[in-house]
Order: sequence, then C-alpha cells, then structure tokens
Amino acid sequence: MPKIKVLVVDDSAYSRQTIKKMLETDSHIEVAGVASDGIDAMSKTIRLKPDLITLDLEMPEMDGFTFLRWLMKNKPTPVIIVSSFSDSKTVFKALEMGAADFIAKPPKISSPDYQNMVKDLLLKVKGMKALRLDRLSKNLEILEKEGSSESTYIPGEYNIETVAIGSSTGGPSALSIILTKLPSDFPASIVISQHMPKGFTGSFAERLNSICKIKIKEASEGDELEPGKAFICPGGANMTFYKRGKKVFIMIKEPKHTDKYVPSIDMMMSSLVNIYKSKTLGVVLTGMGNDGTAGMLDIKKAGGYTIVESEDTAIVNGMPAEVAKAGAAMKVLPVNEIPGEIISLIKKINT
Repeated sequence: MPKIKVLVVDDSAYSRQTIKKMLETDSHIEVAGVASDGIDAMSKTIRLKPDLITLDLEMPEMDGFTFLRWLMKNKPTPVIIVSSFSDSKTVFKALEMGAADFIAKPPKISSPDYQNMVKDLLLKVKGMKALRLDRLSKNLEILEKEGSSESTYIPGEYNIETVAIGSSTGGPSALSIILTKLPSDFPASIVISQHMPKGFTGSFAERLNSICKIKIKEASEGDELEPGKAFICPGGANMTFYKRGKKVFIMIKEPKHTDKYVPSIDMMMSSLVNIYKSKTLGVVLTGMGNDGTAGMLDIKKAGGYTIVESEDTAIVNGMPAEVAKAGAAMKVLPVNEIPGEIISLIKKINT
C-alpha cells in the first residue's frame, strides 16, 4: 500500500520539526517535505504532489489564507490547518475556504497533551484517504448560495422534544447548512457533539450564533436545555445530561484516557435518550470512525427517530455508513435536505 505523502507548512521551525516527528511515528505516512511560508509551499506542492498538507495560517511572505486560496483553485488537496487557541476564529474562515479539518499547535513533548495530539493528528491524516474534496466544495457552495433562509413547518407524526447531532471531519460546514435553516421559534432543544480540540468550540459556537436564527452557545456545566437553543459540547470534553423536576441540565465531563472519540457522540446520545426516550431525534453527519452508532441504536430502540447524512454529500462517509450498517438509520438524506426533514418530524408544542 502506498504511503500517504504529507507536506508540512509552518513558519515555526519547532512546529515543522515536531509535526514531522509526529507523522513519522506511523509507517503508513511519509513526510514528503516541509515549507516555511506560502511561496515555498506553492513550489513544493507542484514538485512533490503531496496527498495532504498541514498548514499554518500566520506566516511571513505569503500567509496560509493566500496559499489556501491558490491551492483550492490550482491544485485541490486535502488540508489540515494547524492553529493556536488565540487564532481560533480564523480556523473557521479557513474551513469555509476549503480546508478539511484542523488541529491545535503542537505542545511541548513534556506536555500531557502531547500524546493525545499525536493520536489525533495520525487519525486525521489517515482518515483523509476517504475524504471527498468535491463534496466539501459543493457543501460550501450550498452555504454561499442559500445563506440563512429558514425552512417552514410541516406537522409531523413524531413528538420530538430534543435533537442530538454528531459530526466530525467536514462537520462545521454540514452543521452550518442545517442550523441556518432552523426557524427562531424552533420548538425543540438541540445538543451537538462535534469532534474538535479544546479551545475552539467557543469561537465555533459564536460564529454559528451570528448566522443562525436559533440561539447557539458552547455548553457549560448546569446549562438548561430549552426549545430553540443549541448547545455545542466543549472541545476536549464530553457532555451528558440530568433531570431535576421537569427540567433537563447539562453536565460536562472530563474524558478518560481510554475514550477513543472526544467529544463523544455516543455518550451524548445515550445520556439524552435515557431522559427523553421516544421524544429524541438523532442525526449523524460526516466523519471518520464509528462514533454515534451505539447512540443511534439506543435512540431507535427507544422509539425515537434517526437520520444520517447520505454518501452524496458526506465529506467522509465513515460515521454515517457505520450507523446505516448497524441498522440504526431510519432515514438517509443529503445534508441540505436534513433541516426540512427535522422540521417535518417535529410538531409545534401545544398544537
């Protein structure tokens, strides 16, 4: 099997060498070259023809955004952004320009987060083999053309009170397509687990909140689930729920070192359906791996409803395909049809 050829682009010598060392710990990956700025990266992209590029955004001579714009126009290649927490807002701009995913800047080798980042980076790089850049481009076009026009209600047969959405690689654009279509008087609560590093979900929630009719925020300990409000699990943590009287609240949990996926979609869904039973709607979007399969099975068994994104639009069809393979998908739809389906399933409260 041919190795995955990676070009590492970063103006920091420490970051270049650290990322290179991380990648070289896997025998299926080859670091084809390193570049210190966008101009250097352009020439090496043409000469080395990498399968994937890790890209810093803040660089001299030619920054990452300029290089990304050139790359997507001339040599479309999967890109993983490498960003510091302080630049978290710029990451989502890069994702809207065609980058596929991102990781945090590498910590010191002595840091307890170092091994977690190695695992995360290798997982993302190897998962890029299944990535479809053409679908990512189409999803970004949908966002640009349709904007935040909202869907209208069609009364449905399911009395859904809460919606749980799980996503990974390609999730930010898919979530934007869905959430921008929901009306301000959406009558159910929404909880979201998007695989994302610690320190980035706050900016992601703020960005979504600025373009959506519903309210969106990063979840905090003790937040109460409310109709028309979406909570995004903080990166690097897991989200569960508890009931006090008639109200449902969020509990944020530190992950265990054995947790394969963080935030965990399975944990979120299984905890939620324990409370809402058949009034739960589960949605699994693009992503690698099988997170969400157990949770969707729990929702289906409880009499709730389940939707997965179809291969037509999923940038990585791993998670949706695994849910369908397990028999837990009641509906398979392209991402742009999911918001209409969600609304059609939910009756307005007190109607």
